[in-house]
Amino acid sequence: MAQGFGRAYQRHQVKMFLRKIANAIGGLLFLALFLTFLIQIAARFGFNQPLPWTDELAVILYLWVILWSCAFVVPEKEHVMFDLIWNSVSPATRRLMRMVGHTLIGGLAISAIPASWEYVHFMARENTAVLGLSFEWVFLPFVLLLVSLAARSWHGLVQAMNNRDPEIHETQP
Repeated sequence: MAQGFGRAYQRHQVKMFLRKIANAIGGLLFLALFLTFLIQIAARFGFNQPLPWTDELAVILYLWVILWSCAFVVPEKEHVMFDLIWNSVSPATRRLMRMVGHTLIGGLAISAIPASWEYVHFMARENTAVLGLSFEWVFLPFVLLLVSLAARSWHGLVQAMNNRDPEIHETQP
């Protein structure tokens, strides 16, 4: 029994470590975006010399910040959802809704991964206009988002199937 608690604690420690890394990467991406904006504003309005690379970098960083955060930083319960129906049904119906939802989202994400990866890999032959970055790096976070959606959906589906999803049994006012 104690060995099971030890493994659960180790899994929790690994999960927390990975969450810290994801949060740190997300924070660094946002910091880079913020600094790019500051440089852009100073160059444009302070020196009357707009820098083209800041526009391009800001767009790329914005894309990365949004998709990275959606994939790895923001927990599922913090995403926008309409819970009017959820709050009005029984836990058994919630469990069924959770299983159907995770199956649909995970299935769509899994089915989209190969074509999305092919497109991202195909875009490696093109570069951005100013910085010359490969579009493969620009669009890579979309594939990461799909993989994350598939993994989260699998985990959520297993939790719901084993009746271990705490949100199913929560009562909302």
